[in-house]
Amino acid sequence: MNDRLDELDLSRSLSREESEHRVGAAQRRLLHLRLFSAGLLGPAPHAPGLLVLFEGFDAAGKGGAIRRLTAGLDPRHVRVVPIGPPNAEELQHHFLWRFSPSLPGRSEMTVYDRSWYGRLLVERVDGLIDTGSVKRSAKEIVDFESALVHDGVTLVKFWLHISEQEQLRRFNDRAKDPAKQWKLTEDDWHNRSLRTQYLHAVTDMLEHTDHPHAHWDLVAAEDKHFARVFVLETLIARWEHDLIRRGFTPPESHGTNYLT
Repeated sequence: MNDRLDELDLSRSLSREESEHRVGAAQRRLLHLRLFSAGLLGPAPHAPGLLVLFEGFDAAGKGGAIRRLTAGLDPRHVRVVPIGPPNAEELQHHFLWRFSPSLPGRSEMTVYDRSWYGRLLVERVDGLIDTGSVKRSAKEIVDFESALVHDGVTLVKFWLHISEQEQLRRFNDRAKDPAKQWKLTEDDWHNRSLRTQYLHAVTDMLEHTDHPHAHWDLVAAEDKHFARVFVLETLIARWEHDLIRRGFTPPESHGTNYLT
């Protein structure tokens, strides 16, 4: 398989002005779709739950994209779940076990800041699982995601990609800013030192877990203004498409005039 990461055009950018305009319009549309799917704009029985999953290199902009995604939504209508290393209890179970409580039910919405793909990335790169476990886990993830989708979940997956040089620049910016220093950890520097191994792991992940019911959308995240617009507009397109596929008729979009 050709490496999709090499095909990403990291030079893509948007001005701050255009980005803010399009982010604002997308946020209003996301609110419209969220109220519809929750049954708050009229009857929408058993609308599919929505799970949005973010992965990417450290400092790629996952947090900023998630903040823009959720900024226009009522906090009661979306759950953001940061995923860290499994704890001692979770390690006693199958690696997917710990995600069950946070999965969205019908008409619910969950956003994962990292996910079960840590199994194929950090656990693989740090040698916590062997090659056989990596291959088996990839298949189990595909089967798990397929089961979620067939049971009524819309699953949207994003990988935010930045160059090694841009990541270093962002790390250095964080190190100099007292308000952002907490974001930069020893683990971040450790992961950066293993970038080549991570690139191989990401390439394999994309090859083995990109499937029709849970496609990977790759985000050229070198420019944050472009990345945020791409994430929001792609999510809207995939959400609307899946609603239609399941027999729902999304409300008409009224552009930037909705709920202003």
